Amino acid sequence: MIPLGNTMAALANGSVAPIAPDFPCALRTIRALRDESFDVVHLHEPLAPGPTLTSVTVWPGPLVGTFHAAGTSAAYRWLRPLTRHLGRRLHLRCAVSDDARELAARSLGGHYHLMGNGIDAEPFAKATPWPTEEPTIVFVGRHEARKGLGVLLAALAHLPRQVRIWVVGDGPETHRLQAEVAGDPRVEWLGRLIEEEKAQRLRGADVLCAPSLGGESFGMVLLEGMAAHTPIVASDLPGYRNVARHGCEAILVPPGDPEALGRALTRVLAEPSTAAALVAAGDARAATFSMERLAERYLDLYQIARARAGR
Repeated sequence: MIPLGNTMAALANGSVAPIAPDFPCALRTIRALRDESFDVVHLHEPLAPGPTLTSVTVWPGPLVGTFHAAGTSAAYRWLRPLTRHLGRRLHLRCAVSDDARELAARSLGGHYHLMGNGIDAEPFAKATPWPTEEPTIVFVGRHEARKGLGVLLAALAHLPRQVRIWVVGDGPETHRLQAEVAGDPRVEWLGRLIEEEKAQRLRGADVLCAPSLGGESFGMVLLEGMAAHTPIVASDLPGYRNVARHGCEAILVPPGDPEALGRALTRVLAEPSTAAALVAAGDARAATFSMERLAERYLDLYQIARARAGR
């Protein structure tokens, strides 16, 4: 691990992204590239301000770029001649989903290998389930409008009284949402958790709820739930459909519909056979996104990038 500097928060795609556009960070990046003599430099979001953009600009060797963002990008739109020029410096391009590939191809042109994200399933599968005495729903995510936590809280009106909701994370909407359900003992606000406890909460919950409204290019949280052997109810979004199929690995519902969300959650909680079928299918699906398989595929692409760079 080579520390390059501190990050700052920037609004992007309805969320907050950490970037490091300062000059000292660029100098540290250049020094690391010079000192380490890497065979391949693999950049995630290659054109984001900070170390990745610096690397695209100065590194003369093999460059592999993986694009994650979906939806729209003001930077791609307003800086298109420059971003297309920098994109052409990549010897090989990848995207984690069809939506990410569409945005990158529309904005930058070029061909993209669809790679998905990888997951280390073992820490989730072997986590000790967090104890709970009531049917429990877990939400994991940043508390911002696009993540749909407000929809889940509105669905409380359509859920049994004995249900408990674990809310993991925080964000700009935390205080407002807490005020909306103040006094409701069914909601437990956990804040940010270390990875070990997050895995335990996922294992202990009866269902994972991902009620996002949009802007999801890949359902990483769904993979974590599958690896933890937890049934999933999620919004029917293209990014989530990259990971889960309705009625197979998850129950998918229309985004922003608290009543439909409540019905789906109640069904999973009330039907053990449905929950068991979702868990079995999810476990098999998570295995196809294992970090080991992803690494093997990337090793092949690194060789292609080296050949294209004349190495």
